Amino acid sequence: MRRFFTFLSACILSHQFHGDPVSFSKDLAPILLTKCQSCHGPKKAKGKYRVDTFLRAMDKGASDQPGFTPRNLDESEVYYRLTTDDKDERMPSEGDPLSSKQIALFKRWIEEGSTFDGEQGASLASIIPPPVHPRSPETYSLRIPIQALAYGADGNELFVGGYHEITVWNPKDGKLLRRIGNIGQRSYAIDLSPNGRLLAVACGAPGLYGEVRLLDASNGKLIDVLARTPDVALDARFAPDGTKLATASTDGRIRVFEQREQEWGILKTFVNHSDWVNAVTWSSDGKRLASASRDKTAKVFDLESGKRVVTFSGHSGSVNGVAFHPDGKQVYSTSDDKLLALWKIEDGKKSRDVHRFGAGVHKILSSGESLFISSNDKIAYEYSLQEGRQRNQFTGHGDWALSITFDSLNKLVASSGFDGRIHIWNHADAKAIHSFFALPGYELVEPTEISLE
Repeated sequence: MRRFFTFLSACILSHQFHGDPVSFSKDLAPILLTKCQSCHGPKKAKGKYRVDTFLRAMDKGASDQPGFTPRNLDESEVYYRLTTDDKDERMPSEGDPLSSKQIALFKRWIEEGSTFDGEQGASLASIIPPPVHPRSPETYSLRIPIQALAYGADGNELFVGGYHEITVWNPKDGKLLRRIGNIGQRSYAIDLSPNGRLLAVACGAPGLYGEVRLLDASNGKLIDVLARTPDVALDARFAPDGTKLATASTDGRIRVFEQREQEWGILKTFVNHSDWVNAVTWSSDGKRLASASRDKTAKVFDLESGKRVVTFSGHSGSVNGVAFHPDGKQVYSTSDDKLLALWKIEDGKKSRDVHRFGAGVHKILSSGESLFISSNDKIAYEYSLQEGRQRNQFTGHGDWALSITFDSLNKLVASSGFDGRIHIWNHADAKAIHSFFALPGYELVEPTEISLE
């Protein structure tokens, strides 16, 4: 019966095509990524079949039939699943079936020999052409959580993650300066290169894609799309000398990119965590990386050898932030278990629990003299590294404090919250200077407290 349906579909769709051969990377990978990977990806391999790379898509699943067989429609399991009228066997099992044009592309590609035009072993998300993202809204009618912000080099600009955009604000008066579009749906981290010329944005759409975009900080022009992942990218941090960029993603990988003349290329990939990598940071000499993961561990890696140096185990919840101690021999970590902990690199043992917060703790920003920490208890904190104690509390958020950044020139602290509001604080006495919604046009409409899911 199944072969009959295959034959019938082949007859119906057997009209002639002209032009260039079908490209797996450009034509088919986006379809597999958006329509198939949710059920046939690394986390959920229905029928023991995966499509998250080309080689896996060609391989056999539980049916013992190859996903695709070059020049043989009848022996291509995926083609049968796309064209069958049997609802129990049809792909995709959830959502709308593929259009006749999409199915015709698969048919033609199989008949042409099922050639591959991407990097072997690369994920679907990494081989498809960089997407042109939807336009951001002209004005925001909803509040959205702000998880990413960073001061510009001179402190006169504040870069803020929006919905398919980065907005740039004057932190002194809360006025919108400019908008940078063509960004992934949500931004999870923003970092500027030490010279202030480059802007790295870790972004993506949950469950669909992730990427790290490298931009010209002065005009927002896209320079390159570096890390591309099947789920969101969560962090991106420049090395102290600005020649390298480390990224963290939900695929459990840490990728390190290096500037080579005018281009950036992959230098190292660390695959040591068993769950999301939430954050990554550099040692002061740029020779080591520390990472925080949802697998409840933090780790340290040596860049030259490409090896893991140590694993810190002891948190009872997701580890969300890491920072090197000024002595270079210890690492701080924050977690959903409400703890700020300090660990010894030499033996991986905990030095001490530094502080217990009232709720889960997010990422850490180190200024070299202090740690700046945001927390679900609606408070942002400063912990003095020199004094070994909490120095300031920045209170005023109406919801979770998600991100924090420090302007060392003007001695100002900025923090963002789940409610879409930015707070600007005086560093010396932790007094609030002003706050504003970093959502263009939001205050012109009736406010509604809701997040974009």
